[in-house]
Amino acid sequence: MNIIRKRGWELPESEATPEVVFFNRRSVIAGLAGAGALLAGGGWPRPAFAEEDPSASLYPASRNEAFTLDREITPEKVSSMYNNFYEFGSHKQIASAAQALKIRPWEVKIDGLCDNPQTIGIDDLLKKVSLEERLYRLRCVEAWAMAVPWTGFPLAELVRLASPKAGAKYLRMETFLDPDTASGQRASWYPWPYVEGLTIAEATNELAFLVTGVYGKPLARQFGAPLRLAVPWKYGFKSIKSITRFSFTEERPVSFWEEVQAAEYGFWANVNPEVPHPRWSQASEQVLPSGNRVPTQLFNGYGDYVADLYKGMEGENLYM
Repeated sequence: MNIIRKRGWELPESEATPEVVFFNRRSVIAGLAGAGALLAGGGWPRPAFAEEDPSASLYPASRNEAFTLDREITPEKVSSMYNNFYEFGSHKQIASAAQALKIRPWEVKIDGLCDNPQTIGIDDLLKKVSLEERLYRLRCVEAWAMAVPWTGFPLAELVRLASPKAGAKYLRMETFLDPDTASGQRASWYPWPYVEGLTIAEATNELAFLVTGVYGKPLARQFGAPLRLAVPWKYGFKSIKSITRFSFTEERPVSFWEEVQAAEYGFWANVNPEVPHPRWSQASEQVLPSGNRVPTQLFNGYGDYVADLYKGMEGENLYM
């Protein structure tokens, strides 16, 4: 394991990779600088929000006090206007474009190695679960961080609903595919639709959370409405947005960014300050909106919950 000194965003320009394939260092810095300027000026552009979500009466949900934070919640006006959602573009200011996403009707398919395969509408799914609010850290692989009040239900509840067979070792998740609505999906160099995966043990860990709301309201489209994943011990790209399918499989799925560039974005993607991204350090993170740089914590500070999942796996590259 290589341990490097904290270097922030210092990268030779010659090592930059084309934006169309990889995260671009300049765009990240520009986005952070823009966020600070907008906050200082007191003004954020507001997206043209679509019609009210029909599940609005379910919010706000009671907060689960077992999940607390050691930092302030990121203001909604910041987190809702600084989003990675490549289906709508490779920049951060995609909130307005994301309002084109049609979230009703929205069906979720559950299939693969399970005893209870089904296709269920999102509102019928919500009737089968109990919603709660959890405060989670969010750590992007780009080395910025937020703290977000998600509302939703444990992913383990969906796993129980599906009743996976003994041979199911992984849960593969897939997002929508609609290039007429999502302009980013017209980019042929990306392997659409977006795919992510977890082991069954990860999926049933108490931290794994299916998100349907945020800030006491239904999930806004730019966050990945109407259903997204939150796995706070992993880098943010693992938290797939706008999920339409859950498949139980024996073989490990190849995730979206792993297929794009496995040398930089692997299946596991656990947060580790001692393992750098090939093009920048992960030793520290920039907390939004303050811009303060603080040390990155192993497993994003959630080691007590998840470290046991990876015992005996020294041969796996768990942090890429």
